[in-house]
Amino acid sequence: MPDREKESPEQLDRLGRADAAERTDGAERTGRLRRVEQSEQSERAEQSDRAERTGQPETDAERRRRRAQFLRDLTEARELRDRVQPRRAKVARLRHAMRMRTFRW
Repeated sequence: MPDREKESPEQLDRLGRADAAERTDGAERTGRLRRVEQSEQSERAEQSDRAERTGQPETDAERRRRRAQFLRDLTEARELRDRVQPRRAKVARLRHAMRMRTFRW
């Protein structure tokens, strides 16, 4: 960012605060990235295990483990989308509540 040399000390101070705020958000992102990396490593290990025993059918435990991982990733993606687009998330919640109220058991 070469434009920072042209900025006044007050602007630099504000930018410094913004950078500090980004660093705290960065810690949350770093934690999320670590979880993703760990899940990718476990997936790689599972793939190498599967490659070793080619020809054998997948066990129920493996299928359930993969399904649980997929559902965790899906939930995390939905939560991220809701945080990024709060207005859309609110509208979706209200729409869901309306559907539930109008549904008759």
